[in-house]
Amino acid sequence: MKTKLIDRLRPLMLGAVMLSGAVHAAVQPLDSVVAIVDNDVVMKSQLDQRVREVEQTIAKRGGGTPPPGALDQQVLERLIVENLQLQIGERSGIRITDEELNQAIATIAQRNGMSLDQFRAALARDGLSFEDAREQVKREMIISRVRQRRVAERIQVSEQEVKNFLASDLGKMQMSEEYRLANILIPTPDGANSQAIQAAAGRVGDIYQQLKQGKDFGQMAIEHSASENALEGGEMGWRKAAQLPPEFAKLLSSMAVGDISQPLRIPSGFLIIKLEEKRGGSESVLRDEVHVRHILIKPSEIRSEAATEQLAEKLYDRIQNGEDFATLAKSFSEDPGSALNGGDLNWVDPNSLVPEFREQMANAQQGQVTKPFRTQYGWHVLEVLGRRATDSTEQAREQQALTVLRNRKYDEELQTWLRQIRDEAYVEIKLPGADQAAQ
Repeated sequence: MKTKLIDRLRPLMLGAVMLSGAVHAAVQPLDSVVAIVDNDVVMKSQLDQRVREVEQTIAKRGGGTPPPGALDQQVLERLIVENLQLQIGERSGIRITDEELNQAIATIAQRNGMSLDQFRAALARDGLSFEDAREQVKREMIISRVRQRRVAERIQVSEQEVKNFLASDLGKMQMSEEYRLANILIPTPDGANSQAIQAAAGRVGDIYQQLKQGKDFGQMAIEHSASENALEGGEMGWRKAAQLPPEFAKLLSSMAVGDISQPLRIPSGFLIIKLEEKRGGSESVLRDEVHVRHILIKPSEIRSEAATEQLAEKLYDRIQNGEDFATLAKSFSEDPGSALNGGDLNWVDPNSLVPEFREQMANAQQGQVTKPFRTQYGWHVLEVLGRRATDSTEQAREQQALTVLRNRKYDEELQTWLRQIRDEAYVEIKLPGADQAAQ
């Protein structure tokens, strides 16, 4: 099935659906304010544009069109939270330069396998102007930087946390299968009484029965879920078991792709999970390493480039005539990190070296001394002493564990922070039929 470009554009950003690019350009006839959000407003035209986009997303998934007005409150809440983050970005002085924006647009076009002109044409076919796309990307970049400053930068993971995680049952599962999930969250208020909990349980039970009868999961998430990813059909993306609450790990291990879990009771309400895909497993991670030594000669104020090259050539000739490489390195090499060791760099990862050095090293046979060559550091003569493939599985596992723990903390902290800024903001909803709220 052919996918519109705008559907391929969204995952490259934060996952938020587009705001209307024409909101500030001109006041449309019969437009009105549907929410006052601190020092800004959400307009009816903006809400209508977003609702249309969500409805198009539902249609592309093959789901039925929700009843008129069914999405308004859900979409409006998303717009309010986005608006608050953009205001924080404005107050914090976050600015996206034209150069940064142009680079982001070029990257998106490249990832879609297009030139900039092809990208413009594809946007036009999808009914979106290039200017609107630039504004969309700019907003997403601002929100991303706001979240980086307010949430991501505060997250710290210690070495001990990594070790404890890898020693835990969930940590041991880290190298096992990875899951692509979707969810539907039916919330319960803090301190909810038994009546409220029973009402939520009844609602989630009804949703579960509809899903079992064939209702589209994505559509049901858009219409009913209270999670941040609701408007994306509940899509959570790929998750390791360790990134999920512990009780979910056992459940997922027994589910097949396409299965839908029974409603699960969690502190914030009730959750239904769909297992979309599985992938991965435990594999050894091998890294190529080279044992190499070199002599570095640097040009200076008292030694010209030509004289430096000439000295390197003389040292190369002396090695070829039988003189000891290590002895010459100790006497002449100007690399302070290796000269005293006879020029020995020990075992190195080729990817950590500058391209010219890496290329010469790759082309040299073991035991071969290269002719002098130039890098940004000066003139080199090198010898490859050995090659090996090192098992770096443990280092890879530690890095994966660090990423998982940071992602878990980020997800938790982000939800808490989003609720906090929403609760602390002055919000007055003027959408007909919606509950009025002011703070």
